[in-house]
Amino acid sequence: MGIIKEPILTEKVVNQTDKFNRYGFIVDLHANKIQIKKAVEEMYGVEVVKVNTMIYPAKTKLKYTKRGIQESKRGAFKKAIVELKEGQSIDFFNQ
Repeated sequence: MGIIKEPILTEKVVNQTDKFNRYGFIVDLHANKIQIKKAVEEMYGVEVVKVNTMIYPAKTKLKYTKRGIQESKRGAFKKAIVELKEGQSIDFFNQ
């Protein structure tokens, strides 16, 4: 599997795209900023200016049901916000 897993298309990231030319991606947990930059440049053919990363830890959730307490887990993931050079853009829908 590659470094970039999927793009993030939430309302907050789309607003950043319009204002600051930033795009969000879910990336491999062990990838560093240099690897993310190279992967985005190769995959989309754009020039990356800046990369910010965030690691979200795994969470455990409890559900109280008729059968008792059920526990579920959400895995850890890493999010990258990539800023592109002025005038460049990525079109996720026409690829």
